[in-house]
Amino acid sequence: MTSAVPSADGAASTARAETSATYIGYVLGALGAIYGLILGLIAPDEMFAEGPSSFSLWAATGAGCAAAAAAGVGFIRSRDLPGQEWRRSLAAWTFAVNTLSVVLVHAVLAFIVVYVIYRLVGLGFIGLPVHLMWSVVMMAVTAGVTGQQTYRSVSRMSTQRLSSLVRTFIAFGVITAMAISPESDWWKVHFSHLGTFHDLSSLFFNGTLVVGGLLVSTFAVYIAHDMRALVQAGVLATARSPRVVSTLFVVMGIAFAGVGLCSVDVNRVIHDIAALGLAATFLTLLIASPKLLRGMPPAYFMSTWVILAATIAAAGMFALGVITLTAIEIIVFVLIFAWIAVFTRFLGVAGRP
Repeated sequence: MTSAVPSADGAASTARAETSATYIGYVLGALGAIYGLILGLIAPDEMFAEGPSSFSLWAATGAGCAAAAAAGVGFIRSRDLPGQEWRRSLAAWTFAVNTLSVVLVHAVLAFIVVYVIYRLVGLGFIGLPVHLMWSVVMMAVTAGVTGQQTYRSVSRMSTQRLSSLVRTFIAFGVITAMAISPESDWWKVHFSHLGTFHDLSSLFFNGTLVVGGLLVSTFAVYIAHDMRALVQAGVLATARSPRVVSTLFVVMGIAFAGVGLCSVDVNRVIHDIAALGLAATFLTLLIASPKLLRGMPPAYFMSTWVILAATIAAAGMFALGVITLTAIEIIVFVLIFAWIAVFTRFLGVAGRP
C-alpha cells in the first residue's frame, strides 16, 4: 500500500520550490514597483479601470510579463527536482517547445485574470484616478503575487496539472473571445466565426487555439513518460501504446494550432482540414482505447464509451437538423476536454491499489 506520508525527497523538493517561489516573488515585486513608478510618472492619475488605456490594462500587461519570467525560470530549474529529472533527457527542440508553451500559457492566463479582477474591482471605484504611490504599491503586489504563484505552478508540473492547465487556458481564452466579440450574434454562423473579426476578440480566439495546440504537444511528452512507466510496471499491456498515444496527442495539438492559424476567412480549406483532423484524431483515441490502453481501470473504458456515444449522438442530431453547426462544434469541443480529463485522472491511478 502506498504511504500517505511524503518522502524526504518529496518534502525537500516542495520546500525548495516554495523557497524559490518566494524569492522570485520578491524580485518581481521589486521590478513591479519600478514599473508602477514609471507608469505613475508617464501617465499620472490614470483611471483605475475606465477607458481603453486604463491602469487595469497596464497592470494586466505587467502581470503577464511577470508570469512569463517566473514560468521560464521555474520550468527550467524544476528539471533538477526529484521526479522531474527525466526532462533533462528530452531533445533540445522538444524542451524549447515545451518551455515556450508553458511560458505563453501562464503569461496569457495572468493577463486575463488580472485584467478581469481589476475591471471588477473598478466597478466599485468608478472615476478613481491612480496616484503615483498607489501605482507603485499595486504593481509591486500584482507582479510579486503573480510571479510567486506562477513559479509554484510550473515547478510542480505533472500530467494531471498540465491537463487542468490546458482546460483552464482554452476555456478562459475562448470565453473571453466570446464576451468581447463585436458581433453578439456570432453563434448564428459557426464557432470559428469568432476568429474572423480581426480585432482583440479574434486575437484571443485564434491565439488561444495556437498556444493551446503547443500546450497539448507538451502534454503529449508527459503522457508518453507516464505511459512508459506503466508499461514497464506491467500495468499497460501494449508496449507501443506510449508512442502511439503521444503521437496522436501531438497530431491533436497541431490540428488545434492549425484551426487558429488559418481562420475561416484566411484559408477555408486548411481550416476545415485541421478541424476534421482534430475530430478524426479524437475519435481514433476513443475507438482505439481498448487496444492501446488495455490495463486501465474498467471505469475508464466505460467513460470512454459514454463520451463516444455522446459524440455520435451529437453528430446524428446535427445531420437531422436538430442542432446547429455552432452547437455541435461546442459539444464536441467540450467532449474532447472531458475525455482528456477522464484519461489523465485514470492514467494517474492506473496500477495503484
